[in-house]
Amino acid sequence: MPTPEDAPLVGPDAPDTIVLGDNLTVTAQLPDASVRLIYLDPPFNTGRTQHHTPIRTERAADGSDRVGFGGQSYASVRGERRSFGDSFDDYWAFLEPRLREAHRLLDDQGTLYLHLDFREAHYAKVALDELFGRDCFLNELIWAYDYGAKSNRRWPAKHDTILVYVKDPARYYFDNASVDREPYMAPGLVTPEKVARGKLPTDVWWHTIVGTNARERTGYPTQKPEGILRRIVQASSAPGDLVLDFFAGSGTTGAVAQALERRFLLVDESPDAVEVMRARLPHARILTPPAAQ
Repeated sequence: MPTPEDAPLVGPDAPDTIVLGDNLTVTAQLPDASVRLIYLDPPFNTGRTQHHTPIRTERAADGSDRVGFGGQSYASVRGERRSFGDSFDDYWAFLEPRLREAHRLLDDQGTLYLHLDFREAHYAKVALDELFGRDCFLNELIWAYDYGAKSNRRWPAKHDTILVYVKDPARYYFDNASVDREPYMAPGLVTPEKVARGKLPTDVWWHTIVGTNARERTGYPTQKPEGILRRIVQASSAPGDLVLDFFAGSGTTGAVAQALERRFLLVDESPDAVEVMRARLPHARILTPPAAQ
């Protein structure tokens, strides 16, 4: 049996793994058609530097700013500010080879979810139509949320776009019966039995962001909520399948995959991201290039 460090990145003997490194370099080591589900949440090319300061709550004997259960005092502790650049001279020179790798790595039943916003989503649709074929386009998902800046000069942007492509339109895996149902928006128009069961999601997903006090919050910039990834993983993979995330960030894909009994391979070039994932997914194998050790 291979040691944990020598075990393959994919295959039945591959443990859940987090890799610190450039995703093109890492994925080049993987064989063709070796992954069932790929989620890509690349930088959105906003032209800004993204910042976030994590805040955690600790018990405190004095100097607290809140009182919790049983009269216990708590204090809010601000962590180290994190940031990353989100600007590219040639965004498509960066993204296109990663999309090609995703296409190569998907097996015949595999699915790609590409998560972007209004800046690049339309260009991505054209690029993916050419790469996968228009018949492999499955859905344009809209994640609508309730936060962000206001504007008096245009309609405020309050959604992301997730483009969904399959490797083979005749064989792809999709199990919407396994997806968590959601409440009806007009429950008075359906039977009580349907209200109790809930409805299957459509291609518009109303879901809040990761709340300030949410248990899943890591403090990592651009962290996506587990509810969004849970729906993706439930629909497009089965227990035991391998889920790959090129831009793993806070590790939400891995946390959801683990909870749903899928295997995961997470890649990120940020040491900060890997440290966040190490704390969130302590069972996972961590691989780093020699220069980063």
